Parts: sequence; structure tokens; C-alpha cells
Amino acid sequence: MIVRILGEGQFEVADAELDRLNELDAAVEAEIDAGNEESFAARLAELLDGVRDVGAPLPDDALEDSDLILPPADATLEEVREMLADDGLIPG
Repeated sequence: MIVRILGEGQFEVADAELDRLNELDAAVEAEIDAGNEESFAARLAELLDGVRDVGAPLPDDALEDSDLILPPADATLEEVREMLADDGLIPG
């Protein structure tokens, strides 16, 4: 699976890692639901770090379609709320 972090690049993430990333995504969603901007930023950082930790960065010149697109680290709670689908940032 190819995951893009906006403003940063793409990472190839094994499907086996999605359960852990979904846990991190759920924590982001909980902070959005609570409207807690400070905790939201910390949870978003954990999700993005999770992608960076388990994903292999693709070269900058690679032109792969992204399966998932995540917000940049400096995204606001409102910006991410607008990105959310019914399934969160990471469907499944």
C-alpha cells in the first residue's frame, strides 16, 4: 500500500501494518471528536511517525498512485476534520 503524507512524500507500507496504523488513526479521530487541538496534534504526529516507522520511503521522483493520503504534520484539527471520511483517515 502506498501512503502519501502531504508535503512530505510517499511510503510503501505492508498491509500487515494497517491494524497498528488504524489504532493510531482512531486516536486522532477521538481527539477530533473531543475538539482537543493540543492532543490532536500529538496523536496526528504519532500516526505520521507510525507511517514513517513501518513504511519504506519512495524516491522523490517515483510517480505511484497513493492508496491513502494523510495530512501534513502541521494540519489543524479543522483541516483534518474536513479530510475525514466515515472510515477515518485510514479506511478499514
